[in-house]
Amino acid sequence: MSKNPPANTYKTNNYSSDKWQERIAQIAYRFNRQYENQKFALPDEVQEMPIYKEWKNGSLNDRIVSPFWEIAQAQKNQHCLDIGCGFSFLIYPWRDWQAFFYGQEISNLAKDTLNSRGSQLNSKLFKGVELGPAHHLKYPEYQFDLVIATGFSCYFPLEYWQSVLGEVKRVLKPGGHFLFDILNSEQPLAEDWAVLETYLGAEVFLETGSDWEKTIKNAGAKIVKKQLGELFELYKVRF
Repeated sequence: MSKNPPANTYKTNNYSSDKWQERIAQIAYRFNRQYENQKFALPDEVQEMPIYKEWKNGSLNDRIVSPFWEIAQAQKNQHCLDIGCGFSFLIYPWRDWQAFFYGQEISNLAKDTLNSRGSQLNSKLFKGVELGPAHHLKYPEYQFDLVIATGFSCYFPLEYWQSVLGEVKRVLKPGGHFLFDILNSEQPLAEDWAVLETYLGAEVFLETGSDWEKTIKNAGAKIVKKQLGELFELYKVRF
């Protein structure tokens, strides 16, 4: 079975003109389509894969979601940034944690949904979502106690994540932590999931754990804790 679907020609002017613009636009388009429940036209052989059937019926997400709160739960009155937040504030127990939530998203649909509903749930804790990519954070230096980025690192090469790590370091307070997950390429589910995501419109990079850890080290970060899931591996790092 071929693993190279037709190229996505979707373009957007929402992001600054740099070398990552086209990839960011492709990923935003892929997730906007999913959020709008649009139909994806996939080859029969992909639709016959067990992982596609789980994705289609909604059971896959529960298996692969990264429970970041298990290794660093947001604390009361902490200022927390969720990069690529999706609908996070509506799904996870931010109100129970009593932490101030800030978000940044490339999906305009997710951004608009959160901004329209978040303040209705808790206008004190919800601080709004900005539209923008992970390597250009729209926040000042040393603003956050905790930064989270789960579910999207695999859509970009390690070169991109060097820039992301630099931006996260800039906005974190001294002693703050960064939580993010990587696609663990050694997990049995990884290759099939990469095929599925590529056909859904977002090519996946299968990087090794050792290459990820070199990238983390080169960014001046220290790994504090790791937690392996069925597909993704969570990292807790400190600069």
